[in-house]
Amino acid sequence: MDGQPEALPRTRTAAQRLGDDAEALVAERLTEQGWSILARNVHVGRHELDLVAVDPGPPAPARLVIVEVRMRTTRSFGLAEETVDFRKRRHVRDAAWTMVAAGTLPDGRPLPQLGLRFDLVVVEPDPPRIRHHRGAF
Repeated sequence: MDGQPEALPRTRTAAQRLGDDAEALVAERLTEQGWSILARNVHVGRHELDLVAVDPGPPAPARLVIVEVRMRTTRSFGLAEETVDFRKRRHVRDAAWTMVAAGTLPDGRPLPQLGLRFDLVVVEPDPPRIRHHRGAF
């Protein structure tokens, strides 16, 4: 022991675990549709991108897609789509464009040189439903 306190393991809240499960479900569904998931939970500066993926098309040409995943267990406080406010959109766009300008993912893997699109995917568990909004912001 070097006298430093041991770092405690980071625990995830129930809401964070639900969000993780939603991201995993969306990644699985997109993969089933032929998409390539390049990375999950990408940290760029102080911001995080849920999924970085490639939509191979058609009908549109292949695109690099930043996917924001939202999970809601109830509609009591509105639709999940309504939680993506202007600040969240700005943070996602800023992080994505910073990553694209670097030409690599934060771990150093190169990004494909494709057009960029921002999608929003909402997961509602009961009854199970996924809504995919392409080009949402």
